Amino acid sequence: MSSTDVSPGASAETAGLSTIDMNLEVVTLPVADVDRAKRFYRDLGWRLDADIAISDEMRTVQFTPPHSQCSIQFGKGGTTAEPGSAQGTFLVVADIDAARAELMSRGVDVSEVQEMRPPGFDAPGRSYFARASFEDPDGNRWVLQEVTNRLPGREWED
Repeated sequence: MSSTDVSPGASAETAGLSTIDMNLEVVTLPVADVDRAKRFYRDLGWRLDADIAISDEMRTVQFTPPHSQCSIQFGKGGTTAEPGSAQGTFLVVADIDAARAELMSRGVDVSEVQEMRPPGFDAPGRSYFARASFEDPDGNRWVLQEVTNRLPGREWED
């Protein structure tokens, strides 16, 4: 069964929306070599927030992409997931061509921009549909997605 319902009520059909604010602030990435991953994300131009070594078995490194409200963490002792198993973590950008060009200027191998429009979905422009991807040294896959106009229901109302 498939659906293209993007109405504000689409996600609230079985239960009412929560009234508790919850912010997604950190996503954990599994990596094999903490220092190699630290160099990679530093070279992307992301802000280093923390590098905390508690012991030889416990270390946390945190970076935040430019102007993001969500950070990434990786290190030792924080996850049992296999390095490279994070697939399809999205980075939303206003101009995918500019974002791709900057990443490539930093030495990142970024795929060509592709438009992935669901069949029968008629919306102007390429907002939500233009995507490109790249991987970190462990194979964790990132997806760039251009969003210039939010779909209905994608903004929280107070």
